[in-house]
Amino acid sequence: MDLFPVVIIKNIAIFALFLCPLIFFHELGHFLFANLFKVRVEVFSIGFGKKLLKWKKNHTEYAISLIPFGGYIKMFGDDPMQKDKVAVEDRPFSFTHKGKWARFWIVFGGPLANFLLAFFIFFVLLYIGEKTPEIKMSVVPKDSQYYKLGLLTGDVVVKVNNQELRGHADVEIDENIIVNTITIKRADSYKTLKINIDSKTFFEGIRRLSPLRKPIIVDKYGKKYTISIDKLKYALSLDEMAESSGSKTIHIKPMLTGGRSAVTFDLNFTDQKQFFNAILQRGYLPLDLQVFKLKDNSPAHLAGMQKGDVIFALQNRPISNFLELKDTLQKTADGEVTVGVWRDGKSQNFKLTPSIEEHDGSKLKLIGVHSAVEYQMPNLVTTKSKGFLKAVTQGMQRSVDTLMRTFRAFKQLVTNKVSIKNVGGPITIAKIAADSFDMSLSYFFQIMALISVNLGLINLFPIPVLDGGHIMFILFEIVNRGPLSKRKLEIAQQIGLSLLLLLTVLSLFNDISRLF
Repeated sequence: MDLFPVVIIKNIAIFALFLCPLIFFHELGHFLFANLFKVRVEVFSIGFGKKLLKWKKNHTEYAISLIPFGGYIKMFGDDPMQKDKVAVEDRPFSFTHKGKWARFWIVFGGPLANFLLAFFIFFVLLYIGEKTPEIKMSVVPKDSQYYKLGLLTGDVVVKVNNQELRGHADVEIDENIIVNTITIKRADSYKTLKINIDSKTFFEGIRRLSPLRKPIIVDKYGKKYTISIDKLKYALSLDEMAESSGSKTIHIKPMLTGGRSAVTFDLNFTDQKQFFNAILQRGYLPLDLQVFKLKDNSPAHLAGMQKGDVIFALQNRPISNFLELKDTLQKTADGEVTVGVWRDGKSQNFKLTPSIEEHDGSKLKLIGVHSAVEYQMPNLVTTKSKGFLKAVTQGMQRSVDTLMRTFRAFKQLVTNKVSIKNVGGPITIAKIAADSFDMSLSYFFQIMALISVNLGLINLFPIPVLDGGHIMFILFEIVNRGPLSKRKLEIAQQIGLSLLLLLTVLSLFNDISRLF
């Protein structure tokens, strides 16, 4: 059975579960304040476009619409261009005929609801206890600055500048913040290291490290096996095992029937090379060297390589991981290369000429194979209940911290200190939602709270057609001592729609670029 459609349906369902509360509470904020100031709400819709489900109560039509990436409420008399056409007897229920203060709260009610939703989520998580993914170091090369600072593969960062980190949401990336010290957990011990590097350089560098691989290896037939050391320590990634060194007992077990029998052997090794050589000598290689798919008409495809092949050598030199394959390929002389693979228990050599493509200003040699690598999910750290009062105070503090970090992130984007390539759209949010849901429900709701703050803050941008644009017009009215002319409103709305369209296209472009 093809699981791809099932995964797609599951991720769409998770995305809807993630996004709908954010939209609902945002529009509910507008709706409640509109009712408070006796403005008639004509439509309350979750989603845009064709109405799939609708019902009416009093003066309001409630609807669930086709396109789920947002929502809206339609208030009576909300078009300033048509203000004078509203009948005199209906003006007490018209949005544009309300005072500035009333209109401000109706408009601000949406973002305010998002901020309150974030606080409520933080409060509940703190009150009942939460599970968050630990911040674990990925593969730390021995020639990197992190290794020189004393960090090793698999170290878990628990404190920065003596402040406890609850998860990735607490990591603040800012070139003006200096990471003086970090506290790491290594095995069952803790160690504090002096860093003295700005937060942006330090954490963005960590994100660029190669992820930890699952402890899965393959044999010459492409069959999968789990590998562990010292029995039952299956939580260790393949990279952590290779870095551990010393005298170890290695356990190799088939993941499915039809493979070789389980194997146990003792190994004394001092570095990664010895570890992977010992695995290779017994006829196994890391899963990332298995070909998941080939690019059509690529050098590997034209040479006859197939999905499921396991690459064991390049230019007759043994290869122990996919990253080493890519690095070694760049160092080979121009022209034809020889790739050694395992297929159906036998070794074969394929001669091919790598293609050369430009990426970020650098020329890369490519053969057109995609790795079957599977990455290790981070362990979850469980925190105890903080109690009601602490949950309230810490929930408020976390909400404010999240708001300030989000504001600084937007400021860096506007001032070009952060690349616009970091802007994500619905596809990125959907992936984040699905990944967090797979980790734990509490992490899923943490991310929901973070996005709720983002949504509230984005809507306060002074862009016409957004809530912040309406607030800006109200402020202009105060300064102008009267409403803006219709011509100025038309120009402002056109500019606002253009900016919003540009932001939408940019975020979708970045989403699609990440996919390919």
